Amino acid sequence: MADPLAQIVRLLRPGAPFSKCVTGSGPWRVRRTQSPNPYYVAVLQGSMRYSDQQGEEVVVNAGDFILIPFAQDFMMWSAAPSNDNDMVIDPVILPGGGYRVGSVNGPVDMRALVGYCLFQSEDATLLSSLLPGVVVVRGQHRLSMLMQLLGDEAVDSRPGREVVLQHLLEVLLIEALRSSAKLSHSPGLLRGLSDDRLAAALRAMHTRPERGWTVVELAREAALSRSGFHERFQSAVGMAPMEYLKTWRLALAKDLLRKRETSVSEIARSIGYRSASAFSVAFLREVGMTPARYARDIRAPQPGRGAEAFEGAIA
Repeated sequence: MADPLAQIVRLLRPGAPFSKCVTGSGPWRVRRTQSPNPYYVAVLQGSMRYSDQQGEEVVVNAGDFILIPFAQDFMMWSAAPSNDNDMVIDPVILPGGGYRVGSVNGPVDMRALVGYCLFQSEDATLLSSLLPGVVVVRGQHRLSMLMQLLGDEAVDSRPGREVVLQHLLEVLLIEALRSSAKLSHSPGLLRGLSDDRLAAALRAMHTRPERGWTVVELAREAALSRSGFHERFQSAVGMAPMEYLKTWRLALAKDLLRKRETSVSEIARSIGYRSASAFSVAFLREVGMTPARYARDIRAPQPGRGAEAFEGAIA
C-alpha cells in the first residue's frame, strides 16, 4: 500500500535554505501579516507563545518544532508577560550574526532557529492545502536528536556550518510532518492519517488513483457507512472524499507532465480517466490550460527563490 504522507512530501520537495538564529530577552512580540513561504521555528532554549488569526494559542518550548504552512497572519511573543508596546518592528542585528528581540543587553532566555521553508514544487499551493494550518511537534525522540544536532551546529562556527544547517533543517521538516501525523488536531491529511479507518481509504486512493472510486467503495475500505464515512472524512481532512481524490489526481498529473516522460493519454489512464479528451477537459477546467500546454510552459523552480523576501525579516 502507498504511503500518502511520503508521496505528498516527495511531490512538495521541501527544503529549508533560509534560517537565522534569534535570541530573546525579557518581553517582546513579533507579528507577521504575510510571509511568502511556509514559516518554521525550532526552539533551542526557553519558550515562546504562538497565536494565529483564529486565536489558537500554543506554547512552544525548548525541543519543540512548529511549522506554519500558511503563514498569513500570526504572532509570537515571549514567555515573559508582554503587551503591544513590546512589539518588535526591526530586530537588532547582532555583531556575530543573528537577531535579538526584546532587551538588547538582558540575559538570553530564549534561543531559536527561525526561517522559511521552500516547497519547491510548482504545485506547492495545491499540495500544501492537504496539510493543517499549523504543525507542532514535541516529545518525539527522533526529533529531539535532530534538535540537539541543530542546536550544537547553530552556536558553533565550524567549516561548512551553513550547509550542515540546511540539510539538518530539511530532515527536521520531513520528520516533523511524519511525526505529527498522530498529533495533529487541525483538519488535513495528517489528521486523516491518524484515524485508522480513514487512513485505509486514503491509502487505497493513493495506491490505486486510476480506479474509478466512488464514495461507497471508499466507505467500504474504511469499514464505515457511506454517510458516516463522508462526514468523518470531511471533518478530519477538511474536504470531501471525492474532492481529495480529485486534488491528489491533479497533483500526480502535474508531476508527470513536468517530467515529460509519459504521454497525455497514458497520464489520463494512470489517474482514472477513460480518455485523454476527458482528462484534458477536466484539467483545463481546474488549471486554466490544457495538459499539453502545461507541459510546454512549466519551468523548473529557480534556486534561491524567496531569498529577497527573506532578507530583513526576523528570520
